[in-house]
Amino acid sequence: MAPIVSIRNLTKSYASGFKALKGVDLDIEEGEILALLGPNGAGKTTMISIICGIVTPSGGSVTVAGHDILRDYRQTRSIIGLVPQELTLDAFETVWNTVAFSRGLHGCAPDPALIERILRELSLFDKKDTMLRHLSGGMRRRVLIAKALSYEPKVLFLDEPTAGVDVNLRKVMWQLVERLRAAGVTIILTTHYIEEAEEIADRIGVINHGEILLVEDKKALMAKLGRKQLTVELAEPVGAIPDTLSPFGLALGEAGTRLTYEFNASGERTGISSLLSALSQAGLRVKDISTEQSSLEDIFVELVGTSK
Repeated sequence: MAPIVSIRNLTKSYASGFKALKGVDLDIEEGEILALLGPNGAGKTTMISIICGIVTPSGGSVTVAGHDILRDYRQTRSIIGLVPQELTLDAFETVWNTVAFSRGLHGCAPDPALIERILRELSLFDKKDTMLRHLSGGMRRRVLIAKALSYEPKVLFLDEPTAGVDVNLRKVMWQLVERLRAAGVTIILTTHYIEEAEEIADRIGVINHGEILLVEDKKALMAKLGRKQLTVELAEPVGAIPDTLSPFGLALGEAGTRLTYEFNASGERTGISSLLSALSQAGLRVKDISTEQSSLEDIFVELVGTSK
């Protein structure tokens, strides 16, 4: 099956000479949730803005459901939904009218039942006649989500959707994402909350300095790059690590009672058996052993750090 979004050699340069995107290649599969991670200024919003028709690319191509975003812009914009970072709304319009107008703007027939269902899902129905200027920031964020859902997009971009919002909205947001995925909607989100990406995404993409560093299945990424750390608690403290243990690259801490050993859990040999045997031969008695898996955040920080 062809990807629903296909990006090839996408570039964006500004008059100042700044290159926001440098030959990005990316395929997004229909029905998946792709989390795009990257520091501020990495190119996440620029890429999304190009796909959604807000920013013009300098080079390359993007197709959505087989349609070129420049040549077939009417078709692509009718199937793409966007929840932007910025709260840009008509302050003197009501919630209901804002959401209903967004549906009509995309050429969809009126559907009051759908609008009501969306507003109820986002806990906005009791505010349907309220002007947007009277809403809190969190409520206006919900209206942005409702606007994007009003015309039933096949592809939904969520650009930092939970940045600066309360825990309740974040929970509602992710419950809604799961329901949309179940309905076959493809979802691409950017987030600084790496734990959210780790929990909800099917694949993880990392972008920095306008370049895609990797795109991997979440589980495969964790298996490939995730390191484990073995912590050995010693029965008696030692002043230094014996020379016979130097091949293991151990670190000594906790007043001489703790040794830490990093290993690749997916490798053919972890070296743990050899380490425990070497500890015994060195006369060190083990009190306790524990392991800890590196998190997606650890992997992200390492990837971004190596791309500087």
